[in-house]
Amino acid sequence: MPASSRHGERGAARYDLLDAWRGLAMLWMTVFHFCFDLSHFNYWPQDFRADPFWTVQRTLIVSLFLLCAGLGQAVAWQQGVGWGRFFRRWGRIVGCALLVTAGSYAMFPRSFIYFGVLHGMALMLLVVRLTAGWGRWLWLAGLLAVASPWLAAWALEGPLAGWARYFNGHALNWLGWVSRKPFTEDYVPVFPWIGVMWWGMACGQWLLARRAPWIAGPLPRAAAPLAALGRYSLGYYMLHQPVMIGALMLWGWLGRP
Repeated sequence: MPASSRHGERGAARYDLLDAWRGLAMLWMTVFHFCFDLSHFNYWPQDFRADPFWTVQRTLIVSLFLLCAGLGQAVAWQQGVGWGRFFRRWGRIVGCALLVTAGSYAMFPRSFIYFGVLHGMALMLLVVRLTAGWGRWLWLAGLLAVASPWLAAWALEGPLAGWARYFNGHALNWLGWVSRKPFTEDYVPVFPWIGVMWWGMACGQWLLARRAPWIAGPLPRAAAPLAALGRYSLGYYMLHQPVMIGALMLWGWLGRP
């Protein structure tokens, strides 16, 4: 077995390079969320909703997550991973998404997360899995998906303005075809983000067919901790915020006069 791959659940190979990229996204996200928590508790007030320094970082972090998810699906597709294993993983994502909704409602009842990154990933993974056989058309599908929210916003502010209240409401704003963003702590709608995951799938299929060492090659020793983190990304994702928020709350309590 090459040093770059490991055998995970039911013998399916994992690629350390891909896990390392996922681990990098987790590390970046942790720093971002810690800064957000500092702002929330007024230790370091920042404008996370409007300041480009933060909004651009969020876009890049989510993009890296979804690219890795698409790459992972390309690997699973090549290895012939069946629907049974897919749905076991998918079920855990759905369960965690529901926990995120419940937890965020307890902390932010006016802006709780009802369609954040895990909710979006659960739906997008199904679609990407079903369209894995599209081949080169995945690139075009991704481009159209990424462009569609701007076209939708133009239409809903112009010729289709009468429809805006429907697409901006909770029933449909998970699509991402809105003229105004909803007030929520995390919002990762299907469009444009499924386009990024489609690009990840297309890129993964191309790499595995033509440049396999770029995704399955040896991992630099210094990146081994990132790969370890990436292998347990879902559990880490669910635990990192409660731990950091709890630590900051304890710090505030201990620091009271």
